[in-house]
Amino acid sequence: MLVYVDDILVTGNCSQAVSGFIATLSARFVTQDLGDLNFFLGIEAIPRSDGSLLLSQRQYILDLLVKTNMTSCKPSSTPLSTTPVAHTSSDAAPHPSEFCQIVGSLQYLFLTCPDLSFAVNKVCQHMHNSQAEHMVMVKRILRYVKSTLDLCLAGSSIDRRSTGGYLVYFGPNLVSCQSKKQKTVARSSTESEYKALANCAAEITWLMSLLRELHVSVPTAPVLWCDNLGTTFLSANPIFHARTKHIEIDFHFVLEKVARKKITVQFISTKDQLADILTKPLSHVLFKFFRDKLRLACRLTSACEGSIGSSRTSSDST
Repeated sequence: MLVYVDDILVTGNCSQAVSGFIATLSARFVTQDLGDLNFFLGIEAIPRSDGSLLLSQRQYILDLLVKTNMTSCKPSSTPLSTTPVAHTSSDAAPHPSEFCQIVGSLQYLFLTCPDLSFAVNKVCQHMHNSQAEHMVMVKRILRYVKSTLDLCLAGSSIDRRSTGGYLVYFGPNLVSCQSKKQKTVARSSTESEYKALANCAAEITWLMSLLRELHVSVPTAPVLWCDNLGTTFLSANPIFHARTKHIEIDFHFVLEKVARKKITVQFISTKDQLADILTKPLSHVLFKFFRDKLRLACRLTSACEGSIGSSRTSSDST
């Protein structure tokens, strides 16, 4: 059951139980049965032949492009340029409130467009001090969003803090992702990776508790894929020395999960690390390669869609 204010979405694998619950609810409250799921909170749910659902925010995207006068803009193949933004201008964004509104609207697209996470995360860092070049970055993201409609469908140089990201899969389906700038400066790539690893492990822990509450069994421990050999080695070997003392909390959290066989950490080559799409700007070829691996669906009449459906997770930081 999914509840948002007075809107309730009920689903289950037993139609009699679902009907009984709705009848019980209707006996105590005034309700209106709207039938099968079509739209919920601006997200379209499209039934598929295999019984799953396709989630689309096409109409939301169209409305956003109209609101920002970007319906006729030139599409972009990626949401962020691989060339670092030059921080030479001191000119504030012409309309700071408009900048914040657009960024806020783009954040809602994370629900079905995880490929936007890193780019939007970058512009979010300038919400309170937006400049002209940041509005250019936002418009590029909108141009990329426009391109997804047409197609149907290392860290910051300012403060040197890394961006960590992870993707969590349940079976073949992406169920959680995050792209977030780390709060402190990492003194090594291993430290940066371990922070991302700990965040991903915490998310997996919460998701596993949710599955237990729903009586969904997971026969094997989730695999957390990491593309840093040093971090992968540390997670399985309790070798603690001066170079890792400053990440003691993250170190022991991950080590405990591995020791109790709640998760396993395995190495993956950087060229196969899907989480890279959440941590750094990529070339068109790499971005498209990783975006396709996210299993985003593409239809002739929809865009930026994700499908709902062994756990597979990956984490990375840069």
